[in-house]
Amino acid sequence: MSTQVYEQEVQHKRDELAIQYLPAVKAMAFRLKERLPSSIDYCDLYAIGTEELIKLARRYDESVNDSFWGYAKKRVYGAMLDYLRSLDVLSRASRQLIKQIEKATEEYMTEHDDEPSDEELAEMLGESVEKIHDARVASSIYTVMPIDDHLQMGDEGATLKKIEQDELVEVIKKVLGTLKEREQLIIQLYYFEELTLKEISEILGITESRISQIHKSVIKKIKESIGA
Repeated sequence: MSTQVYEQEVQHKRDELAIQYLPAVKAMAFRLKERLPSSIDYCDLYAIGTEELIKLARRYDESVNDSFWGYAKKRVYGAMLDYLRSLDVLSRASRQLIKQIEKATEEYMTEHDDEPSDEELAEMLGESVEKIHDARVASSIYTVMPIDDHLQMGDEGATLKKIEQDELVEVIKKVLGTLKEREQLIIQLYYFEELTLKEISEILGITESRISQIHKSVIKKIKESIGA
């Protein structure tokens, strides 16, 4: 067998490997889309994941990794998250507005059972409804990111650069250990089980708005613990 024919067969085998796991990528993209606003297209996530899967299959060495999907899963998901980051929805101005929205929402929810509408927030903050809507969409996209990304938001990034990864993990563990059981469960279900706010709401019997508020409160506690 010539070298060219052998290489073609290897290439064909690796492409077949990628095709085999396309349904898994489709399910991953769909699951991520469920946690995102309607402005994000499922097809874009699927295309990004598929492209990464093919790249990984073509350089996969089964003598190094005996499970292709075990090797590829995290990288495919990471490519989808990188795509969301590339949208650059969080400009410095929108970050400031998001902080104002979060504070106003927290104050509003002390008197009401639900989050304020875009119109109510616009009136409270003296901003246009369109700006409020765009900032909330940006915030909801960012919510699906790993905790590390949340800690990079705003000026806290400078503080994080001084902290070793192991130290950060310990800080997160310590903060989670101080939370009530329900708060710990929310973080567990959202970040590790990757459930949607709606699914968590149905499990715990509390509103999505309340879950969102608890999530933001936990991130705030972690930031305070690292001196951000």
